Amino acid sequence: MKRAHTTRRHLIDTDYTAWLPLWQGYQAFYQINLSEAVTTKTWQRFLDPAEPMFAIGAFEDQRLVGIVHYIFHRSCWYEGPVCYLQDLFTVIDRRGVGIGRSLIEGVYTEARLANAGRVYWLTHESNAPGRLLYDQVAENAGFIQYRKNL
Repeated sequence: MKRAHTTRRHLIDTDYTAWLPLWQGYQAFYQINLSEAVTTKTWQRFLDPAEPMFAIGAFEDQRLVGIVHYIFHRSCWYEGPVCYLQDLFTVIDRRGVGIGRSLIEGVYTEARLANAGRVYWLTHESNAPGRLLYDQVAENAGFIQYRKNL
């Protein structure tokens, strides 16, 4: 695939209509359907300076082609915060050209600026294309996630 010039920046309120289809694409990839209320609250949190949640977009010629969401939180293992990279998604026609890597690097930059001790994330074991990238930019710590929805 042809490499296009990609820029990266934090999303702002006017990016909502461009962000929403990517957010919905992410949900479709993981076969989930979050409510409109959750989507609205998530977007509001990205824009609220009191919230530790953030969104970065990758743009090609003003087209949003990738998103990443990340959250800072405390940890018992570090004095400073840690950074959870929660959601990463690129549009289908721009996969494999470095957008995902660029977005991950953007989170690394933000985490360094916040003096975070670690960036970490989860992916499904079946996400083979994503895992090919993740194995290049981070270490698979081998942990298994357990959860109970409440």
